[in-house]
Amino acid sequence: MLVKPENLRGAANICSGGGKHPLAAMFGADETLRGGGLAIYCLFYNAEKRSLDVLKTEFPAEGPFSYPCLTTLLPAAAWYERELHDMFGLVPEGHPDLRPLVLHESFPPDFHPLLKQTPVDCQCHGHREYEMMTSTGEGLFEVPVGPIHAGIIEPGHFRFSQAGEAMLQLDAKLFFTHRGIEKALEGKTPWEAMPVIERICGACSVANSLSFCQAVEKLSEAQVPYRAWLLRTLALELERLYNHVGDTGNICAGVGFSPVISMGARLKEYLMQLNELLAGNRFLRGLIVPGGVAMDADDKILEEIEDVLKEVEKVYADMVHIMWEQANFVNRIRTTGIVRENTAFDLAMVGVGARASGIARDSRKDMGFGIYDELAFDVVVEHTGDVEARIKVRVGEVAQSISLVRQLIAKLRRNADTELQVDLGQLRTLEGSWGISESARGDNIHWLLLDENGRIDRCFIRSASYPNWPALTVAVQGDIIPDFPLINKSFELCYACIDR
Repeated sequence: MLVKPENLRGAANICSGGGKHPLAAMFGADETLRGGGLAIYCLFYNAEKRSLDVLKTEFPAEGPFSYPCLTTLLPAAAWYERELHDMFGLVPEGHPDLRPLVLHESFPPDFHPLLKQTPVDCQCHGHREYEMMTSTGEGLFEVPVGPIHAGIIEPGHFRFSQAGEAMLQLDAKLFFTHRGIEKALEGKTPWEAMPVIERICGACSVANSLSFCQAVEKLSEAQVPYRAWLLRTLALELERLYNHVGDTGNICAGVGFSPVISMGARLKEYLMQLNELLAGNRFLRGLIVPGGVAMDADDKILEEIEDVLKEVEKVYADMVHIMWEQANFVNRIRTTGIVRENTAFDLAMVGVGARASGIARDSRKDMGFGIYDELAFDVVVEHTGDVEARIKVRVGEVAQSISLVRQLIAKLRRNADTELQVDLGQLRTLEGSWGISESARGDNIHWLLLDENGRIDRCFIRSASYPNWPALTVAVQGDIIPDFPLINKSFELCYACIDR
């Protein structure tokens, strides 16, 4: 649907079905080199159609570049509109919080890096205001944490407003190491882009590669071979497994529960060694390529995967049993860090965060990409929205992924095809396409537009962490500050994914 900027809000309300279809992503594009102006795209989940509905508005090249904001209608649009303002200079009239999101104090106010007129190697220095949001009043005080942390996590600044130990408000300032990946991809062919795409985030290498390749493949008439889809799905579930197993232990690090931390780290190591056996590296890079996969898995590899899964399944069950047997641990995680279902829906949360709050959103079921329709699995849902619920969802998903891997191995053994990839031929240009996949944190979405020469004109990347980060500031309210590491780790959100 194409609408004028002044009609964007009304059209978004229609596309969302009055809130029935959540906002999946919102991003800008500079189309001046193709004779247009600036544009905003809004993507909405539509589970009935098993697709994303696309809403677009165009601005003339000479401006004005303002439109009625969507945030007061769709709260999930808040970060997207702040980023549009930073990267393109588009102004959402009536936005309740138009502070910079991506660009911090060292950038000049008129710098908008995703405009075509801004060169890739632009060197800019300036100053813009950035004020942290805090609460004030008698007896209240602030606790600043980061951006440099005691651990080896990436930089992020958290400002707590406290009344004693109770957290009244949290403001998060992220994007400290934004890499300009979307700008750097401009002018590359899809094949030249792959080494960058699969390094957006180490923990989501398969999910990002698969989403991007789906977007590329939708611009072709060719069909990806069936065996390639089996191997792609196997890699995606192995990636989910090592993340969920490791994250289960990492959550326990929030309370210093050492035995479970160690067990989780050991099991994650076993699984990452499996990744190296399958793809030649621990992050499964280089396996998925546009048109299929670059390597096969023989019977010896499949047998090794089965053997390791047996051990992982057994030890993980012991690990979970130890967790639930510790009353002190259960008391710490129960009713802590609650995100209620209506909040999760309004923020269009995805993945574990959404499913722990009662929202059964899973792109493997909702969008049916690849061969997931052929596989038997359940979407694991909890309803209390607390740390305990997020752990339970992970535990349930580990069991589902192990079952999925075994189903895939059985299909690979029965499948005698040798074709692993197909020539995509001439790709359609000047036509936008999207790809989606379900990472361990939720669905990853890539939007792709090629120019008339078949090179990337615009590639938008929305990781699963992006819509879930705002929920963290809600989840901590009312809990004590020593519980922040526990709540934070229960979401296990990624900094690199948003620093794209």
